[in-house]
Amino acid sequence: MLTLTNTGGVAMTNCFLIADGATRQAVIFDAPDHSTEPLLNQANQRGLEVVGLWLTHGHFDHFADHEVVRRRWPSVKILIHALDEPKARHPEVQTRLFGLSFEIPPLKADAHVSDNQKLQLGLVEVIVMHTPGHSPGHVAYYFPREKVLVGGDLIIGGSVGRTDLPDSKHEDLEASIRRVMALPPETQLLGGHGPATTLARERRTNHFVRQALDLD
Repeated sequence: MLTLTNTGGVAMTNCFLIADGATRQAVIFDAPDHSTEPLLNQANQRGLEVVGLWLTHGHFDHFADHEVVRRRWPSVKILIHALDEPKARHPEVQTRLFGLSFEIPPLKADAHVSDNQKLQLGLVEVIVMHTPGHSPGHVAYYFPREKVLVGGDLIIGGSVGRTDLPDSKHEDLEASIRRVMALPPETQLLGGHGPATTLARERRTNHFVRQALDLD
């Protein structure tokens, strides 16, 4: 399995390209503003077929480049949880809320993901985990065989996603943290911001995670 990362946009958000080496199929996870072109170029250079844009949630910095991905790969399938699609369909709300200097095209997903749904990336199995709190429809994508978690803004390397937004809920965030921390501790966590980490490291060093687990 090949994993490539690019970080950018106004919120310095991570986007990931993950590919199955056997079938050469690839998925982009999240699409921060002004950030996906390098990964799409890498896909072309490596002879990969981008088949999906799988979103962790509907905050602008995670889907703003969706039209860039669609333009380069018209057959791409865009997935999001139903509870967060309204944000993506009406990005002008967030444009006003955050005072953005650029416009984001409305997004209409090709399908909705649901908790415990099994997806296929080539021959690789991916399990959807509904992890609300930072937003109602926040999800993480777990690769059980590879022990990799694309975690969005749940746990973000020493911190956690903010819960002071209108539809955030801290109690849900802590419940979601407890759920993902039950995964194998060696699981690599690819968060929405910051460097890659592991669940074991976050258990040891992340005060917010330890608080959710009642360890501090």
